[in-house]
Amino acid sequence: MTTPGDHTLGRWVADRARLTPDKVALDDRGVALPYATLALRITRFTDALRTAGYRPGDRITTLTGNSADHVALLFACAELGLALVPLSWRLTPHELAAQLEVADPVLAVSEPEHARTLSSALGRLADPPPHVEFADLDAALPRRDHRTPAQAERAASDDDALLVLFTSGSTGTPKAAVLTQANCHWTNLAFGRTVPLTADDVVLSVLPQFHAGGWNIQLLLALWMGATVVLERAFDPRRALHLIEQRRVTTMMGVPTHYLMMAEQRRFANADLSSLRTIVVGGAPMPLPLLRTWHARGVRLTQGYGLTEAGPNVLCLPAELAFDKAGSAGVPYPHVECALADPVTGEHVAGAATGELLVRGPSVFPGYLGDTVATERALRDGWLHTGDLVRRDAEGFHWVLDRIDDLYITGGENVSPVEVEQALLAHPGVAKVAVVGVPDERRGEVGFAFVVRRPGVPVDEVALLEHCAERLARFKVPAEVRFVDELPHAALDKVGRAALRGKVDA
Repeated sequence: MTTPGDHTLGRWVADRARLTPDKVALDDRGVALPYATLALRITRFTDALRTAGYRPGDRITTLTGNSADHVALLFACAELGLALVPLSWRLTPHELAAQLEVADPVLAVSEPEHARTLSSALGRLADPPPHVEFADLDAALPRRDHRTPAQAERAASDDDALLVLFTSGSTGTPKAAVLTQANCHWTNLAFGRTVPLTADDVVLSVLPQFHAGGWNIQLLLALWMGATVVLERAFDPRRALHLIEQRRVTTMMGVPTHYLMMAEQRRFANADLSSLRTIVVGGAPMPLPLLRTWHARGVRLTQGYGLTEAGPNVLCLPAELAFDKAGSAGVPYPHVECALADPVTGEHVAGAATGELLVRGPSVFPGYLGDTVATERALRDGWLHTGDLVRRDAEGFHWVLDRIDDLYITGGENVSPVEVEQALLAHPGVAKVAVVGVPDERRGEVGFAFVVRRPGVPVDEVALLEHCAERLARFKVPAEVRFVDELPHAALDKVGRAALRGKVDA
């Protein structure tokens, strides 16, 4: 056997268990798992998979909520050089089957709650892999069916895939982004140098583990550092406030909607938030009024920007600059390099400028599973092309303006939907909003706004259009406003604009 790569994750929990065996690693819905217990569970999973013939390069798919077993399985995969492919429990069997065709796993694992859904999805495949539940992972697993010559048993390497994560599909059909062991090592190292965690921290983890953020923003770093993770299956604002008080949570990661829902709770004003050292927000820009609400409670917010293909962490705005650089996603993390390119010519632009954000560094993914065309489109000349339009100021701070594909041209002028959305969100009657460009015979395209009203605040289309006219150039004011009960979301706090465009004529 060779020795594991320098940047593999397999030893993280075992090393910590030797130092602090009795320290609680995971608080899984009230069940405390010390580091020694978690390490033992990882070893059982690892031994069972190795004995059953699973080898580096194999992929294991899961359908489960956040759980200690899921965490243990990830570290077992890290130890053996396997890749974990966590699928979203929000999807239908039809959607899951399409992703399973891409992932081509050799084993499917589910918890009882989602077993029927996964079985239905697997039943749509011509040659489905065996399907077991987590309870069977430390028992006699089905033997690995090597349809091709069996891979040699070896130690995990830095370049082995560890996570295969399906992107949100905001740019089209969801793709399977591969993150290697080294990618995950470097993104956690960079995050730890910017938003440090120590063994004294208590992390509230609410992001779903079928997203990169569910692993590489705090959870894995916390276990590397010996902290305690309070693991939640899903986000509930009332329960989150209760856990912060009861478990003395010091930090958490969420999207703006999470913090809005918590701030809207009746008991928020009097909740004991004194244990919180900092909270991390991403997925979308943090509205300034919401930022003020949390700062008024004495809680520091660290904002940022990322994408799955980059591990996901790219930009970070320290809490002390939250107001001085309001709306900014910040500066690159350590070990991350960013550049801006002219969207038309592709030429790099220097200094204060606007262009497509390019990223490179050891946390950037090697490509999409089984999709060389998409990989070549994303990775060009040594840079990851994000597709995001970004403004950089003279001090090197970045503002994410929009997806380049979401910009629309009205009467020859480029319009950023996000800019229009921010203007609408400044109205007290608007809770959520999404703006898309739609075809128009005279102007080429015009803006169309979908608005979710804020309960108890009367507002109509005329009032919102007048509100926009006071804040935006005439060509940026939407041509129409439609009120809806909810907005479709692609991932985390990102609105699914592609789905909205199809509803304009509905």
